[in-house]
Amino acid sequence: MIILKNVILRRSAKVLLDGASVTLNPGEKVGLVGRNGAGKSTLFALINGTLSEDGGDFSLPRQWRLAQVAQHMPETDEPATEFVVAGDTRLMEVRQTLAAAEALHASNPDDAEAAMALAQAYTDLADAGEHDAVPRAQALILGLGFQVHELSQPVNSFSGGWRMRLQLARALMCPSDLLLLDEPTNHLDLDALVWLESWLQRYAGTMIVISHDREFLDAVTDVTLHIENARLTRYGGNYSKFEDMRALHLEQQQQAFAKQQEKIAHLQNFIDRFKAKASKAKQAQSRVKALERMEKVAPLLAEADFTFEFKEPANIPNPMLTVSDASFGYEQDDGPPKVILTHVNRSVLAGQRIGILGANGQGKSTFVKTIAREMGALAGTVTEGKGLNIGYFAQQELDVLHPGSNPLEHMVRLARELGPNAPGRSTEQDLRGFLGSFNFSGDMVKQPVGTMSGGEKARLVLAMMVWQRPNLLLLDEPTNHLDLATREALAVALNEFEGTLMLVSHDRALLRSVCDEFWLVGRGVVKDFDGDLDDYQRYLLDEAKRVREANAKRSASESIAAAAAPASAGASKDAPTAPPKAASAPPAAPAAPALSAAEQRRADAQRRQQLAEQTRPLRRELAQAEERMDAIGTERGALEAQLSQPLPSDEIAQAGRRLKALGDELDQLEARWLELSDQLQTLEQTPAA
Repeated sequence: MIILKNVILRRSAKVLLDGASVTLNPGEKVGLVGRNGAGKSTLFALINGTLSEDGGDFSLPRQWRLAQVAQHMPETDEPATEFVVAGDTRLMEVRQTLAAAEALHASNPDDAEAAMALAQAYTDLADAGEHDAVPRAQALILGLGFQVHELSQPVNSFSGGWRMRLQLARALMCPSDLLLLDEPTNHLDLDALVWLESWLQRYAGTMIVISHDREFLDAVTDVTLHIENARLTRYGGNYSKFEDMRALHLEQQQQAFAKQQEKIAHLQNFIDRFKAKASKAKQAQSRVKALERMEKVAPLLAEADFTFEFKEPANIPNPMLTVSDASFGYEQDDGPPKVILTHVNRSVLAGQRIGILGANGQGKSTFVKTIAREMGALAGTVTEGKGLNIGYFAQQELDVLHPGSNPLEHMVRLARELGPNAPGRSTEQDLRGFLGSFNFSGDMVKQPVGTMSGGEKARLVLAMMVWQRPNLLLLDEPTNHLDLATREALAVALNEFEGTLMLVSHDRALLRSVCDEFWLVGRGVVKDFDGDLDDYQRYLLDEAKRVREANAKRSASESIAAAAAPASAGASKDAPTAPPKAASAPPAAPAAPALSAAEQRRADAQRRQQLAEQTRPLRRELAQAEERMDAIGTERGALEAQLSQPLPSDEIAQAGRRLKALGDELDQLEARWLELSDQLQTLEQTPAA
């Protein structure tokens, strides 16, 4: 288990943890929450060994293997699959051992010890999962949103966000007892997020995750650690339960503080009144000592929450815009345009609040960029309403801020670009005041953007967008770098916004909060999605299952084709082929007599009976595996519900061990299920002899 006892942690002169004590048990899934700058990443640095405690005691089991996402951007020409396979540190160590054993055996072929070392290395390699390392890595890569044709592409060919996804896949590839994840959802679309949640729910080790996505935390954690005012508090339960328990705790603290203040006032009043009277001096002195011994309850210090609002739009055209028989995509330098969406016919009306859904790579960002005038339609028309004023927040918007410029210079530049179209006054004092409402006060208005955190940059982009007073908001993943408080502020501001909203986001809490309807971008079209986010999550899982089954069928077909290929197919293409001699040619088989219709029906019936006999045991085992997987899911749900309640440490450990055993059994059953499915597919597709 992980134990912190009276731990003190400092960064420079700032004390981030002061006397923190907590115990984390094996198998627990922990959400680490707190305001930006509270010390979450510093605590991670203590756990992974980068930092040492400044006081107190910290320990975790020496034998535990640690996995975490590297925060640096990978720079390598290594293919994506090989890059992720290299995350399996155990496999890499065994490969090195094998290479050394092979070299030793090659130089000493008659040495029995060298031969034994080589045999052991091969055994260890099999135990380390060499046989399925590539499929495991590719399953992770595809699950995180990559396409099949990208599996062999070099890492450097991907953009920054996609390379960070590869870093995440590499961390998940690593066999570990402790998994540390710092904002793992920042670069994910909703489909990849749903997949990651499913993967983490099956993870058997101990996990600590920092995230500002409340629904993600609710889905994957059963314990919450809260850092506040240099204190570390453990709550049993996910983030929603933590919020409920913390609200109750704060209410109780405020009541205890008020009650103690009344008692202190009463004691002090007695002391002040009677300390000068000889007859009461002894009692007054005892009350002074009682005051000195009293352990003071701290007052409830409310944190200053960040809030902002969108100004009322100057005008709201209706419709805002109309798309007529349009094709969306992008131009290519070395070929014809790449068409992604066709026959798009949509109208955006005043006051609509639309969530844009769709699996990764289906065209969500292309659709939004075209509406935002960043790209042109390849065909058809996009007609804008008179006075349309778009506020666009793009995923890459943070990258186009000027690193050397400060927030005030960004606002001055924006006001100059808008000129007479700028909303209201734009004197330096006005712009300073406006930036102050977004927590850019004092010296921060002069701080270079390049030195700011991702959250501060995102707030600056929001400020620039709000200042322009838009009537149509196009938001493409606006919450990637926002903490929970700022996400709440954004949700409140969007709900009060009087214009029209179109939102792409993997933050389901935000989508639920601000969107009234959903459009689905997928399979080349844009259409209404008839359902809510829970329905969409089921849709994504069904789509993923469909893709897996299609891949399994394709693999089975390829295997059958390979098995049916003539033996001579492996011969060299350059080898000359001589005509066979008549004497050595095999005698031609006599032609089979044609079957009558009745005989053909009997033969077909016989083949069907044979096929049924062959497939019956496979189908029976498949049904048993599915039944057992359902039972495991039910038992795991009960265990996870049990772990969300306060329990003795021995019961928590027992439940954690049982969860791990169930996860291992589920992995084996899923592998067997796929194997049985492939066998059935092969039998059903193999033509009769």
